[in-house]
Amino acid sequence: MRTHDLLTETFDRVAQEVRDVCDGLEPHQLEHRPGPDANTIAWLVWHLARVQDAQVAALADSPEVWTADGWARRFDLSLPDEDTGYGHTSDDVAAVRGVTAELLVGYHDAVVARSRDVVAGLGDDDLDRVIDESWDPPVTMGVRLVSILADDLQHAGQAAYVRGLVAGG
Repeated sequence: MRTHDLLTETFDRVAQEVRDVCDGLEPHQLEHRPGPDANTIAWLVWHLARVQDAQVAALADSPEVWTADGWARRFDLSLPDEDTGYGHTSDDVAAVRGVTAELLVGYHDAVVARSRDVVAGLGDDDLDRVIDESWDPPVTMGVRLVSILADDLQHAGQAAYVRGLVAGG
């Protein structure tokens, strides 16, 4: 298996988890908060997609799918277009509302398609390229991609847990 195949497989597994989590849920279920300040499924899926979108776009030096393909307009959230969810307050989490499972999955699928395109063009040498020198040690493209995937998997797992509370099983 080549590096880009491994990365693609991992992005695809996150996408399947997102589909499974959202499958059959109504907006009120996607907005369920297991605690007063807890994250919702809608926020978790939106956030993991937004972070992946923003970071992969930066790696590719290209526009984000969120704005370039009109997803921000379709979601119509009361958040700035550049918002990815980092540092969100409880009120910010609550602002990710009124969205359907189809919309969440559609956006995430579009982000995964873009991510697949980007990693398909990468060679092993690309993964060693330093992309952020503000960290010690500096961050390489490979480390950033692993970070994106680790964050995605963590949030997909959290969303699956909330689904179990909301929909049982």
